[in-house]
Amino acid sequence: MQSEIELHHPKNLAEALTLLAHYGPDGKLLAGGTNMVVELRDGHHNGKSLVDLSHLKELRGISKQDGYIVIGGGTTITELIDHPLIGAHAGILREAARLFANPLVRNRATVAGNLVDASPAADTAPPLLALNAEVQLMSQVATRWIKLEDFITGVRRTLLQPGELLYAIRWPVPSARSAGAYTKVGLRKADAISVLSTAVMVELDDVGVCQQTSIALGAVSPKPFRAHEAEALLKGKVLDSALIAEAARLAAESTRPIDDIRGTAAYRKRVVAVTVRRLLTKAVEVLK
Repeated sequence: MQSEIELHHPKNLAEALTLLAHYGPDGKLLAGGTNMVVELRDGHHNGKSLVDLSHLKELRGISKQDGYIVIGGGTTITELIDHPLIGAHAGILREAARLFANPLVRNRATVAGNLVDASPAADTAPPLLALNAEVQLMSQVATRWIKLEDFITGVRRTLLQPGELLYAIRWPVPSARSAGAYTKVGLRKADAISVLSTAVMVELDDVGVCQQTSIALGAVSPKPFRAHEAEALLKGKVLDSALIAEAARLAAESTRPIDDIRGTAAYRKRVVAVTVRRLLTKAVEVLK
């Protein structure tokens, strides 16, 4: 039987942080509620207090600041789809948002909530990893920036400490000589958990030499991650079809997939190689 839980509606960020500091490990955050409400219904929530962040304007918004695109943690998935800064500087994140669940969920779910939930199949994680994103964690006494790659540590596990919330996400504005691509493989075209997802970013110089590549994968390991060995292979080289194919093979080999109801481990490995090859090729073609 679900024990009684106190629900708090702070009027501002300072009040929310005070509540989190007071309750410590017993204080849980409620943002969009698309995951938390399910946990409450199923009796999996073990906190004594819920702090509702859904109405805090301080956690919303998308802006360009000092060479970064910055998203407030409470920004909804829907807001990512039509915002001009996301369209101009993070097309891969916009594409992931378009394929995220369904319109009702997108209108409620927040970027911070999706990351803090730390599902291996979190839809926003691969594009944000490919963009070299960082997250800003805030408590009543301190603020710290952590690379997203380090923030998610495993299945449903992050570096978020009691008393902290995920305040913002940022990434450097990509170079004009950068291009990205994203794909999500699911059992349906819409409203489906990823069987796997792939996001890439490629930066070339004026003569076509690769300056930087990001290859991020979701749902093929205990956490979304970057395929660093594959990325390193491409740096400093002209990306032809043979080199891209080898990078795709290395990316597939770096995965640790499982068999589940959505797909087998062998299938996921094979499809990672295919998607990475296709997306890298697509990004390079855009820059030619």
